[in-house]
Amino acid sequence: MSGEKQGAEAEPEFEDRVRALLAGDASALRPSPVPYPEIRRRGVLERRRRRLGVTGAALATLAVVPVGAYAIGGGGGGAVSPARPEPSVRTSARPTPSAPSVAGPARPATAGQLLDGVTFENAAAGLGKCIAYNKANRVAADPGHTDLGTAADYRIILAMRSTGDSNAPGDGISVVAVRETPTPARLICSVKGGEAQGLNSSLGNPFGDSLVAVVPDINAGKLYQQSYLDKGHWKLPFRWGVIGGYRSSVSKVTVSYGGSTRKAVLDHGWFVATGTLHQQVTEAPRLRGYDWTGKLVYDSDQDGSYEKTLP
Repeated sequence: MSGEKQGAEAEPEFEDRVRALLAGDASALRPSPVPYPEIRRRGVLERRRRRLGVTGAALATLAVVPVGAYAIGGGGGGAVSPARPEPSVRTSARPTPSAPSVAGPARPATAGQLLDGVTFENAAAGLGKCIAYNKANRVAADPGHTDLGTAADYRIILAMRSTGDSNAPGDGISVVAVRETPTPARLICSVKGGEAQGLNSSLGNPFGDSLVAVVPDINAGKLYQQSYLDKGHWKLPFRWGVIGGYRSSVSKVTVSYGGSTRKAVLDHGWFVATGTLHQQVTEAPRLRGYDWTGKLVYDSDQDGSYEKTLP
């Protein structure tokens, strides 16, 4: 009996030792903490490696695909096409074909010949409307009337505001243009409210048979005076202009009007002078021309054909 008792007492002790050993092994077999920093570092490196591979493929595609092809992308959603070049990649864009330009008149010799905010584009458009107006109202009624051509045949030498009067109410702009071929011509165009309201034209050599050095334009009064109906009652201030022809022997032309003297612009055989009147006058502009030595070679006061007073 004593032997059985001793065996029974030893059995729990053995079990306790076995449990302790198993518990120790289980502790020894517990996995170590997950190395998150190391995994993240390796993941970043792997993404960089894959990105470089994709970029290299995109660059290789750009080397063989025409410039216009890389812009082709998918549908909506704002997705970026993988073939789109990185900002650091430089490409030579093909120039966009420009629309053919419509031929227009030549510009004046100086910017000072475009006055009162009238731009060259405004003046050119007005000139075109006046030529179309002439064709519709004169050539159509009189087939033998001289065709004035197109705006592209002319050079604008003056554009300024115009003051309406009793004979032609309403303010607007005046545009003066000249051409040399096929027949010399000079046009004084009146535009009001964006529409052509009148056109004065002269054809042929502005000098005619005259041998004088300076020739005032016979219709320049349309630019420097108001209607006879408004005599003594001009609308002021009044922008005026004077035009005419000069020969190559002339180096300077001056215009005196309303108490002031202006040096005219010389533009390819035509002279142009402008100013502003703040009071009404009774005398026409006085013109003087000088040769290259400074000698006076023309004085309108000595010209018997020049009207020296206003109507």
